[in-house]
Amino acid sequence: MEPEELTKILEAHKLWRDSGGKSGARADLSGADLICCDLSGADLICCDLSGADLIGANLRGADLSGADLSDADLRGCDLIEARLNDCDLCGADLHEANLSDADLIGARLVGARLFGARLSDANLSWAELSDCDLHGADLSRANLSGANLSAADFSGAKFFPGWKVVREEVE
Repeated sequence: MEPEELTKILEAHKLWRDSGGKSGARADLSGADLICCDLSGADLICCDLSGADLIGANLRGADLSGADLSDADLRGCDLIEARLNDCDLCGADLHEANLSDADLIGARLVGARLFGARLSDANLSWAELSDCDLHGADLSRANLSGANLSAADFSGAKFFPGWKVVREEVE
């Protein structure tokens, strides 16, 4: 996507958010090619980024709360201190992404690929992590309180010393 086109979309999105939806337009970046794009600190609340190609993008400190990132390719993304509360990351590829200090409260990550991702100090409370591939992920000091971890793969994942995933089997 050309930078000028992206700028127009984000300006219309800001107007849409500031006016409570009365003017402007919600950003629809579904399927967009945003490889290595710098969106650090951007207001992307409720944006549609489903299926977008964001490989290597800089989303450090961006607010993606309520955004649709389902099936997006976020491999190697910088999402340090990003706000991803209540966003949809189902089926997203976050291989080797850096989500350190990110807020993912209530985020839906069903079937997401987070192998090798850095989630140290991330807040994943009440997140839906069922069927996630988290092998080799760094979850040191991550908040997983209330998170659904059913059928998630934590093989080789790093946690703080003495912590381990306990699964209750329901018969």
